[in-house]
Amino acid sequence: MAQHDQDMAEALCEQVRQADMDKTPLKIVGGDTKAFYGRPVQGHPLSIREHRGISHYDPVELIVSVRTGTPVTELEAALDAEGQMLAFEPPHFGNAATVGGMIATGLSGPRRPWAGSVRDFVLGSRVITHDGKHLRFGGEVIKNVAGYDLSRLMAGAQGTLGVLTEVSLKVLPKPTAVHSLSLAIPLTSALERLADWGRQPLPITAATYHDGSLHLRLEGGANSVAAARERLGGDTLDNTFWTDLREHRLAFFSSADDRPLWRLSLPNNTPALELENGDDTAVIYDWGGAQRWLRTRLATDTLRNAASSAGGHATCYTPGDCDPFMPLAPTVAKYHRHLKATLDPNGIFNPGRLYAEV
Repeated sequence: MAQHDQDMAEALCEQVRQADMDKTPLKIVGGDTKAFYGRPVQGHPLSIREHRGISHYDPVELIVSVRTGTPVTELEAALDAEGQMLAFEPPHFGNAATVGGMIATGLSGPRRPWAGSVRDFVLGSRVITHDGKHLRFGGEVIKNVAGYDLSRLMAGAQGTLGVLTEVSLKVLPKPTAVHSLSLAIPLTSALERLADWGRQPLPITAATYHDGSLHLRLEGGANSVAAARERLGGDTLDNTFWTDLREHRLAFFSSADDRPLWRLSLPNNTPALELENGDDTAVIYDWGGAQRWLRTRLATDTLRNAASSAGGHATCYTPGDCDPFMPLAPTVAKYHRHLKATLDPNGIFNPGRLYAEV
């Protein structure tokens, strides 16, 4: 085991068991770099920071199992040493980001539409249930689909269903060649080209429209990347752009801009929305246009109605400005409440983090 590896599962189980008996709400804490994402939680802190370390890594099988208090940077460094990566490019929002927070929030970076989401790479997990039992779900094989897939359900659940202690992930080899380019073209042309290129075998793994230019990242074999680079043209773009975008380090995300920050998730090939053209609205089109970051003072209902009409949803990233997540449809809300009541009958796990009723 590495110097900082620690298995604190037994102590965590005891704390959860006692909290359930006392009906004491727990606020699950990792690196707190994504504390802004979701509703505030009132509860006794349950830290998973000391429960850390890579418990198993098989580079040949492209599988890693890691405790959830492990810093994401530590996991990525171990993978990088073997020429491998987390293909979904999780945002960190700070050096203290943990694997648990990465899974709990379910956030992915620029490669998401081409590689898949966090949930797509989860093979199995270990979870502490409300009564303090430490159970294993799934496994370290991709075809293991027997039973209830609680492992993937934990991705994006914000810790409301149990305490995630370990996760097994599929990893991928890093591409041998990478080139980023920028094309100065109008937004309409950019969205049209992206729709067309999406039907062609081009090695595009990121596509963002920002400040009047379409930014693309090409990844894969050297010959494939070189051929696509020659075909598409454009100016060379520093590859660090994608990290700055993922980590919200671009000027667009500056805290000096006091307009609320919104994220719109929309179906592929959705054209520009009318509300995006307002004088007091700035937009970054990411994921080929399927994810849009907005700086705007438009009303919450206006944004959410527009996103819903287009077949998507809108999330507020600015704490205190509004309820972060769109209200659930009555039928969906019913299933959420039933699931919460089944897995957490006393409501001790991050109560209200996602929705007030769960």
